[in-house]
Amino acid sequence: MNRQSVMAGRRLFSKVRVVRKPSTLANELGSLYEHNQPIFEPPSPEKKVSALDYAFSLKSPVSTWTKEQLREIYNTPLMELVHRAQIYHRNFHNPSEVQICNLVNIKSGGCTEDCKYCSQSVNNDTDLKAEKLMTVDEVVEQAKIAKSNGATRVCLGAAYRTVSTRKRALERITTMVKEVNKLGLESCVTLGMIEEEHARKLKDAGLTAYNHNIDTSREHYPNIITTRTYDDRLKTIDNVQKAGISACTGGILGLGETVEDHIGFLYTLCTMKQHPESLPINRLVPIKGTPIADELARDNSKKLKFESMLRTIATARMVMPTSIIRLAAGRYTMKETEQFLCFMAGCNAIFSGKKMLTTMCNGFDEDKELLAKWGMKPMQSFASKRPSSIVETCHI
Repeated sequence: MNRQSVMAGRRLFSKVRVVRKPSTLANELGSLYEHNQPIFEPPSPEKKVSALDYAFSLKSPVSTWTKEQLREIYNTPLMELVHRAQIYHRNFHNPSEVQICNLVNIKSGGCTEDCKYCSQSVNNDTDLKAEKLMTVDEVVEQAKIAKSNGATRVCLGAAYRTVSTRKRALERITTMVKEVNKLGLESCVTLGMIEEEHARKLKDAGLTAYNHNIDTSREHYPNIITTRTYDDRLKTIDNVQKAGISACTGGILGLGETVEDHIGFLYTLCTMKQHPESLPINRLVPIKGTPIADELARDNSKKLKFESMLRTIATARMVMPTSIIRLAAGRYTMKETEQFLCFMAGCNAIFSGKKMLTTMCNGFDEDKELLAKWGMKPMQSFASKRPSSIVETCHI
């Protein structure tokens, strides 16, 4: 290029004026940061806001949700829903901590309930044999193994319709609870229905939580179980909470339910006067010989979509912000990316170990590697703290 061409280019460039207008949004955000004001302002009573924005503005749990509000949150565009759930989750929980739980089947099989999904029911044609209640020493040995692998809560499960009619078994289980507590671990039991007086015995033994799932929505429930009513389950949860024990209650997704059932399921939980301390989300593992496995094998059966599971978890996080959401049974059937998304949506607990009650479970070593990759660590025992009460607010 000769000198004349270079000079001509410079003259042309000098006539061009590059105008850089300051970004209005950047100025607004800068102003907010400068004056230490929140970017998101809680909605005023005079202004109609979305259910998602309303949930996002709350600083403590409320129990006054409507199905319309839940439906609106659930149907939020998925990217926005998961994003908001993760941000809101960080307001109440340490995002790098995961509660690692270990489940011990202390008494397998022989249950008289007719739950369509359960291999432990005497009404279902599975190969599972009834076993006697484990000894205290056997449970302590399992708990020690769990603790050495990073677990901070041990859950003891027995296939009983109700434990209140089993005095000797209850006495042994209270001893198990005491021994688990001596190891510095949280203790949880799932023993079927229980009366308040018997729950108080477990409370006196130092029990942390009592698991009793509602399984699904009130509307879909009769299609799954007939030997125990929905209100029976709610009564057990109430008995547990009256005894001063934290309630662990959630459900199973993939029972042939609809999206409305997911909303109904969440409605039952989030309108409890005291939200569950922990909320297990199980992904059904169809077991050969159970009626639900036969039903789901039909071409016209309703199959669970992962998106629905993700929406259920994210919605639960938005309306029950202080509850621990546990990715429970069926996790071993999920891809790593699916598990990752569930944690992004608000999950912060898992079961880890050899197996669940009767299905497979992700192993300790596998989970250690997974969590290390994600930059997460085990939550310490007794780290979660519950609010003393739930704030009552008006609907918007």
